[in-house]
Amino acid sequence: MLSEWFVTSQGRYVLDWELAQFDNAVEDVFGYRAVQAGLPETDFLRQNRIPFRFTLALEPGGALAADPLQLPLASQSIDLLALPHVLETHNDPHQVLREAERVLMPEGQLVVSGFNPMSLWRVRQAFSGRCTGAPWDARFISLLQLRDWLRLLGFELNGGTFGCYAPPFGQPKWLARFEFMERAGARWWPILGGVYVVRAIKHVAGARLV
Repeated sequence: MLSEWFVTSQGRYVLDWELAQFDNAVEDVFGYRAVQAGLPETDFLRQNRIPFRFTLALEPGGALAADPLQLPLASQSIDLLALPHVLETHNDPHQVLREAERVLMPEGQLVVSGFNPMSLWRVRQAFSGRCTGAPWDARFISLLQLRDWLRLLGFELNGGTFGCYAPPFGQPKWLARFEFMERAGARWWPILGGVYVVRAIKHVAGARLV
């Protein structure tokens, strides 16, 4: 499970970076209801100020036991939805995004994280094999592909970044030695980070905020 991998040195390296990006992405989103789907052990909405927030997941720990493929939520009832690595772990990521579009309010915000197939992490996955468990058993989805899916559903990207440029070492000392790659990667090869976090806004034809 990805939640178990996040407690390893390698996983903590990724999680710390992702949390910082989610903090930036959700802190200025307002409304009445915010939902996090998956990974209930980690609060990806911790910096958001929407008063009613909860987590739904199939694994223990979620406030609501539910599958992101079939969200037990009313249509156009959510202002903010976080999907940390949810798309990669389902057989039908298109349906997950369709459900996200259904439950989000017009101009609602969606924040998604994923592993980048154009990175050293994908090379490691190719050599590790999916039998080695998370995160190597996930289906990495490129940001270009995700952007196309979102556009078809009426979403527009309005923020995002790549990160975790260091090779996917398992030992903390090696991750520390390659910390310089975070600054170099962001400057010289920004689209080759191991992980991305993006924010998208749902546009509805004829919708107008008052």
